[in-house]
Amino acid sequence: MNIHPTAVISAGAELGTDVSVGPYSTIGPHVLVGDRTEIGAHVVIEGHTYIGRDNRIYPFSSIGTAPQDIGYRGEDTRLNIGDKNVIREYVTIHRATTKQHWETILGDQNYVMAYAHIAHDCILGNNVIMSNVATLAGHITVGDHAILGGLVAVHQFVRIGDYAFLGGKSGIDRDVPPFMITAGERARLYGINRKGLARMGFSREVIDGLKKAYQIIWREKRRFEEGIRAVREQIPSFPELEMLLNFFEGSKRGILR
Repeated sequence: MNIHPTAVISAGAELGTDVSVGPYSTIGPHVLVGDRTEIGAHVVIEGHTYIGRDNRIYPFSSIGTAPQDIGYRGEDTRLNIGDKNVIREYVTIHRATTKQHWETILGDQNYVMAYAHIAHDCILGNNVIMSNVATLAGHITVGDHAILGGLVAVHQFVRIGDYAFLGGKSGIDRDVPPFMITAGERARLYGINRKGLARMGFSREVIDGLKKAYQIIWREKRRFEEGIRAVREQIPSFPELEMLLNFFEGSKRGILR
């Protein structure tokens, strides 16, 4: 391990093989850090926080601190961070409250840019990109490969679907279905993210099928239940289509239109 002499590592902290910790960083007594993770200067890691392997945490990040919730009373809630994540300067990631699963989760291979904020009880999948100053309120779920533009602000309890693209400087107050692109100060849907999906290797048949489903559900101004029935009647099933249609189940805040 390469620990700078000015770093403060609590006796109860557990650090894996080849972990490095930069100048003036502090690591609390209940923190576990996996092999080969690099922690830069002036980083604070607190609480019951697990950080996996091969992560890169840049200077002045604040990881695992108490949630910004007036009902929190110091309970032993958790923050669980996976492997191969990049967490840039001044990022804040809070541990959970007791109101849901007692755990904030960040998956694998995510890229969290400077000044981004991940609040309590959020669950992020894998390969998510959060651009500068993107902000997640509490209890938000973000699917795999979603991209959040700069200055995006997402309301609590919103769900962001897999492969969704959220344009910058937007307020997101309802669920964003998978594969969609959103934009606007008060975000609205602008259809399937065709270029992004093509770059990620989706076939033309899949993209065209999703586009047709979008047209049936949204552009024809049906009720969602009617639109879903029409899609199932008109388009043969394929996995991405089922992912889109299943996303509608259990929505508590409604779906963007």
